[in-house]
Amino acid sequence: MPFRFLLFLLICASGLWGARAASAADVTVFAAASLKTALDEAAREFEAQTGMDVALSYAGSSALARQIQYGAPADLFVSANVDWMDVLQEDGLLVSGSRVDLLGNDLVLVAFGTGTPVDLSDPTDLPARLGGDYLAMALVDAVPAGLYGKAALQSLGLWDSVQGQVAQSDNVRSALALVATGEAPLGVVYATDAQSSEHVHVVATFPEDSHPPIIYPMAEIAGHGGEATQAFRDFLTSESARDVFVTHGFTVLDTTP
Repeated sequence: MPFRFLLFLLICASGLWGARAASAADVTVFAAASLKTALDEAAREFEAQTGMDVALSYAGSSALARQIQYGAPADLFVSANVDWMDVLQEDGLLVSGSRVDLLGNDLVLVAFGTGTPVDLSDPTDLPARLGGDYLAMALVDAVPAGLYGKAALQSLGLWDSVQGQVAQSDNVRSALALVATGEAPLGVVYATDAQSSEHVHVVATFPEDSHPPIIYPMAEIAGHGGEATQAFRDFLTSESARDVFVTHGFTVLDTTP
């Protein structure tokens, strides 16, 4: 079976699942996998306050954006970088004026188990720590966490020495799981991902200037949604939601459209 046709079938299957979820929910949200812990909590609070149901679908931002391009019934999209939101905006798939930069994050190197953070200023340190083992990362040419991670490693002069040992996953939570289960000794994930797991510790935080700013934009999808979607979007910019995001380690950005 040709790969492109198989990809189309997988996207269609995802769209059918989304259609079923949408039919049972007031709001269907496609969100970057790194948001799961915090957004699950925010959605529960919104549902308790309003009585509305929220369906949450998590994956890598690239996969979600492509599903939206193929017509998946998302009402709201929260991406882990601006590039994939730009793609949908250029395609005319966003509701005009609904886009805001919602959250920020940090990029970290994590290891299995417990330990003490160290300085990452010495670019020879990571290859020595890695030895002959694998470095877990999200897809480095598509998924935001992988793109940020590759940029940081290139900036620090590390990429050429470790790229042959990178174990790529389809999203950042999958990369985190490889480290949390001991399958990979080290991984590059967001600081919020590291905070969500008791089975990893932060070895180091990558310098902010080693990668593009980590920004999570949010926007409504054209042709979908309604009052419930607008209500949930407004809730995610409220003080209640801000408290949830901060508790889970995110930076809350200015949400003025």
